[in-house]
Amino acid sequence: MWLILALLSAVFAALTSILAKVGIEGVNSNLATAIRTVVVVFMAWGMVFLTNTQNGIMEISRKSWIFLILSGLATGASWLCYYKALQMGEASKVVPIDKLSVVLTLVLAFIFLHENFTSKSIIGCVLIGAGTLLMVL
Repeated sequence: MWLILALLSAVFAALTSILAKVGIEGVNSNLATAIRTVVVVFMAWGMVFLTNTQNGIMEISRKSWIFLILSGLATGASWLCYYKALQMGEASKVVPIDKLSVVLTLVLAFIFLHENFTSKSIIGCVLIGAGTLLMVL
């Protein structure tokens, strides 16, 4: 199931980029990000209430709160930068650079989460990096 959800995530991320590029025309990138964020907030809380999981909020540990808040701040910073870059540049160049987050995530997962960094991971990171460079030049 995780594979199907990951593939759907990729499809929706691709749609996000194309729809945003069209929608951001003539709109301040910060305002566009705020509008997108409000939609995401309503959608996320809608899913919480639809699945009746709102009671779990009281069981969240302090550590989880801190890291979820930090993750939210990182997401916000990412979106603000992404929308500004998308407004200024071509989607076909901005999106591949944004996807370098895959390489950075693997490196950070190795450093901070002590996840395995195999030869396959290293080769994949190099190929993603090289592919990104090829696409944006």
